Amino acid sequence: MSIQELLAVTIKNNASDLHLLQGIPPTVRIDGSLAYISSYKPLTVQDIETMIFSLLNSSQKEMLLANKELDFSFTFEGGSSKNLGRFRSNLYYQRGYLSGAFRFLEPSIRTIEDLHLPKTVHRFANLKQGFILATGPTGHGKSTTLAAIINEINLSRSCHILTIEDPIEYVYPPGKSVISQRAMGIDTHSWHSALKSCLREDPDVVLVGEMRDPETMAAAITIAETGHLVFSTIHTNSASQSIDRIIDSFPSEQQPQIKIQLASTLKGIISQRLLQQIGGGRIPAVEVLIGTSAVSSNIREGKTHLIDSVIQTSQEAGMITLEASLASLVLAGSISLETAKSYALHQDYLLRMIG
Repeated sequence: MSIQELLAVTIKNNASDLHLLQGIPPTVRIDGSLAYISSYKPLTVQDIETMIFSLLNSSQKEMLLANKELDFSFTFEGGSSKNLGRFRSNLYYQRGYLSGAFRFLEPSIRTIEDLHLPKTVHRFANLKQGFILATGPTGHGKSTTLAAIINEINLSRSCHILTIEDPIEYVYPPGKSVISQRAMGIDTHSWHSALKSCLREDPDVVLVGEMRDPETMAAAITIAETGHLVFSTIHTNSASQSIDRIIDSFPSEQQPQIKIQLASTLKGIISQRLLQQIGGGRIPAVEVLIGTSAVSSNIREGKTHLIDSVIQTSQEAGMITLEASLASLVLAGSISLETAKSYALHQDYLLRMIG
C-alpha cells in the first residue's frame, strides 16, 4: 500500500482525518467517529516509515528525527494532476514508533453559507480593524470558518492579507486582494519574529494561525490596536472563557493593561462545535459574541462573568448563545436532543428554549 492510496481513500470516504499507528489498520474519522479501513491489514513500523518518509524532503526528515515531531502541509493531487485538496499533517512518535495524523482540507474554500454559519458572521468580513477570535475544541472547524471570512474579504476588496501559520492550511484563490502566507519553519523561524516584522509588511488583514502563549497574544492584540483587522484561534469552550484565558495568561501586573487593550480591540468571537447530523454529516452549533460597548465595559472592569448574560440579552445586536444555536438545530430536526444536551453549557436554558 502507498500513502497516496490511503489519502485517496480518506477523501473518497468524506473523512476529516487519517491516522497511521503501528499495530492497527489505517483509521479514518468520519462525521466525528473513528473507524478502521477494514480492507487494510494492521500497519507495521516499516509500513508507516516508508509511507511517511515518502512525503518528506531531506530537511523535513532531519527535523522529524531530531525533534520527534513535525507539522507540515501539502497539496494532494492523487496522480490526476488536479488539486484534490490539502492535508495538514502532524508526525509524532508514540511508544517509540513513528505515527501520523493527517487532516483533510478541501480544495476550494467554502462560503459562510456553505458552512451553515450564522449570517451575522458576514459583518466580521466587512470590518476594517479590530480583533476577531474563532474558538472551540480541536477539529471543530475554527480554521475553516476563518478561511471563509478571509476569502470573502479576498474576493470583495483590495487588501494585503498576511497569514502566519504552522503549517499553511488553506491556499486562497486569486481575488481582489494580495495574499502573503508565511509558514513556520519555512518562511520564518518563530512566531515572535514573524509578528515583530508583520507591521513592516504593510498588511491590512492579519491571520495569526493560533495564539499559543502570552507573547503571541500580546502581539496579535497590539497589531489590532494599531488599526489592522486581526483574526486568530484559541482552544476554549465559550466566548467568555476565551476572554478569561487571554487575560489569565498574563502576570497579574500586566492584566489591567491587557483588559484595556482587549476591551478596545475585540470585535467578535465565534465559538463553535461540529455536531453529528441526523442522517449523516456534521453541522456547526455556533455562539457569537459581538464587541458592543457593554462587552467592552465588562472586559475593562474585569466583569467577564457577566458576558454570558450580555450574549443572552443581545440577540438584536447579532449575538447568539450556544444554547440558542443548539435549540434551533434540534427544532429544525438537524440534530437530536441528546446531542444538543451533551454540548450545552447550560442545559436548563437549552431545555427552556426547546419548550
